[in-house]
Amino acid sequence: MQHRHNRTKKKGDANMTRASLQGSIPSAQAAVATPTVELPNDELLRMYRQMVLIRRVEESLLELAESGKIGGAMHTAIGHEGAAVGTAAALQPDDYLTCTYRGHHHSLARGMDPTRAICEVLGKEPGFAKGKGGSMHFIDPTLGLMGANGIVGAQVPHAAGMALASKIRGDGRIAITFFGDGAIFQGLMHETFNMAQKWSLPVIFYCENNRYSEMTPISRTSSVSEIYLFAKAYGMHSVQIDGNDVEVVYATIKEAAARARAGEGPTFVEGLTYRLAGHMAGDLETYRTSEEIDMQRQYEPLTQLSNLLIERGVEEAALQAVRAEVEAEVEAAVEFAQNAPWPDLAEAYTDVYKL
Repeated sequence: MQHRHNRTKKKGDANMTRASLQGSIPSAQAAVATPTVELPNDELLRMYRQMVLIRRVEESLLELAESGKIGGAMHTAIGHEGAAVGTAAALQPDDYLTCTYRGHHHSLARGMDPTRAICEVLGKEPGFAKGKGGSMHFIDPTLGLMGANGIVGAQVPHAAGMALASKIRGDGRIAITFFGDGAIFQGLMHETFNMAQKWSLPVIFYCENNRYSEMTPISRTSSVSEIYLFAKAYGMHSVQIDGNDVEVVYATIKEAAARARAGEGPTFVEGLTYRLAGHMAGDLETYRTSEEIDMQRQYEPLTQLSNLLIERGVEEAALQAVRAEVEAEVEAAVEFAQNAPWPDLAEAYTDVYKL
């Protein structure tokens, strides 16, 4: 792997003021300088396939939800694929991961079977939790996925606890936890940051800053202009990156994981990105303009990576072949899930704790 030049933003540019909080500023322009690596084309093609798979699974789920075939709330991470795929490539298979209810992308990037994932969201029996967990509670400990959480910020101390257990055991495993920009103002977040730094826990805190806390622009709620500065108050190593650039994410998480395994403590990563779909299925999105969304599409993870691959000599035909292969796989998965059986009624009484 070859090192590439640092990304930079012009500190003197007035347009960069509070840029990381503004949905009208692309992540690549808003993020501070960050080192990265140049990955081989075959690895980038593998990542591209994963990102296309995640995108098409979530777009298909959104279509199913908006046609009334999915009950309850469903949140997609369309536009966040770079964070999930770059992270998965940088971690070891047995490392721990927790995330929010917007977590399909992390589960698929870690290797969850898309057919079982779609079945779960549809409430069908072949789902990984027999259809009882649904969209907001993805989990598979065999993949290091220790649970998505519907409570804002609740997964963060869970990851710190896993990191503490790993440190006590001395097994070399680390934990990473993902949360949105809106979670940063939860009290338990700061209790966890302080404890993790004080005890030098092997944990990575990754904020997927998509500029909106549900429907509220983060620029209207944050007292600081750069979210990663919060963690610096605890003495924590903290960085801000373009979360849409999969190579940048990979290099950042690889370095943070190495620090954690070496006993150097936690890292806070603010990965700037943009949510291209609504907060949840059915969101009318009256809080932002279509022009803003269209502008951000030029900088989203799949566009960035496909442009990079072509720049490095990969033929467009190869990318088209990947997209066609994924399309067939997702179509088959959706077809299977829609025709799969519902769980037996008796399942309502299994996997339930009784005092």
